[in-house]
Amino acid sequence: MAKVSARGKQRRPAILIRSSPWKAGSEQTPWHDVFDMDNGHVRYFGDHKVGLAKSPGTTTGNAALLDAFTEHQAPAPEGRADAAPLLLFRAVSRNGKVKGFVEFCGLGVIERAERIVQWAGHEHTTFTNYVYDIALIDLTVENDQVDWDWITARRKPAVSDQKALAKAPRAWREWVKRGHSALPRVRRRVARARVTKVRDQRPVPGSRRDEDLRFIYEQFDRRKHDFEAVASAVAARVLRGSGHNYREGWITRRSGDGGADFVGRIDLGTGLAGTSLVVLGQAKCIRPDTSVSAEQIARVVARLRRGWIGAYVTTGAFSEPAQLEMVEDQYPIVLVNGLDLARELRDMARDDHGNDLAACLDHILYAQGVPITSRRPEEILLE
Repeated sequence: MAKVSARGKQRRPAILIRSSPWKAGSEQTPWHDVFDMDNGHVRYFGDHKVGLAKSPGTTTGNAALLDAFTEHQAPAPEGRADAAPLLLFRAVSRNGKVKGFVEFCGLGVIERAERIVQWAGHEHTTFTNYVYDIALIDLTVENDQVDWDWITARRKPAVSDQKALAKAPRAWREWVKRGHSALPRVRRRVARARVTKVRDQRPVPGSRRDEDLRFIYEQFDRRKHDFEAVASAVAARVLRGSGHNYREGWITRRSGDGGADFVGRIDLGTGLAGTSLVVLGQAKCIRPDTSVSAEQIARVVARLRRGWIGAYVTTGAFSEPAQLEMVEDQYPIVLVNGLDLARELRDMARDDHGNDLAACLDHILYAQGVPITSRRPEEILLE
């Protein structure tokens, strides 16, 4: 979009970017744009081409993007409020047709601009161009949409930057306020849909579930090893509840457990059409108002071998960075937070112990008969 005069300065309402993947590698477009939607990253090559006599930074597209890059690097919120938003589109196929259709890919901020030398494909020569690393902004609150009233407001000379900003998506306003330091929080990540906020992993204060969780914590705060048996029983119930054929193995001894507190096994199929997976469990009885970090989960995952999965049971919650790392790195681990722990134990008490939670815990500890041993986890595959 062309710049408009707004209160004594020039302001560009927005920059619309379109990429055509079907042209990538062709004589006209020998480069390959990268649209990593899940991780909120786009690598976009500028519009300079081989044979153009003008400087790479003076072509229409590169000139606009370099100007926007300067605005996006502004050190103060006032400068970033004036910055042109990038609206990214990608050509898509419909009914076998590769032309004529585009999809909206998101709202972007330029993180980095680099002058590079590119290969010109069939021309068998090189040329200079710019490539841009663009962060896609999270539009979850706006249902992955941008209100065009925001762009319209930026086009009106009488509307100030701040008034126009009020119509911007929430994550964009956060970036304007905080700058690039906010990008890890406001970047679009599909994995975030599978992340549960810490507050949603805790019972409502004063509720029956909250009382149950505090009772469980108080019972085992000074008996951490006993909590491992409870964690093993809860993990078994969770996995069986998902339809798996799960077998509890044993609780590891206090010393020399190597980072594993309990061992189990999931059996899939039967006979030659079956296999078994080792389940390596970790139990953490911590204050219900505290969280398990990404590093703590990673230590358990580091012990997993091929064909093993992890189970982490805690009276606390799992931090959002820990969950995000688990999803993005595809950790094979089951997480049971304090709220789920209290729910499962209350259900066990209701089903088998007349709704007596204390009796349920005593049964797990003294009557269930899960052995305590120092065996290697893989030995459960031999049983």
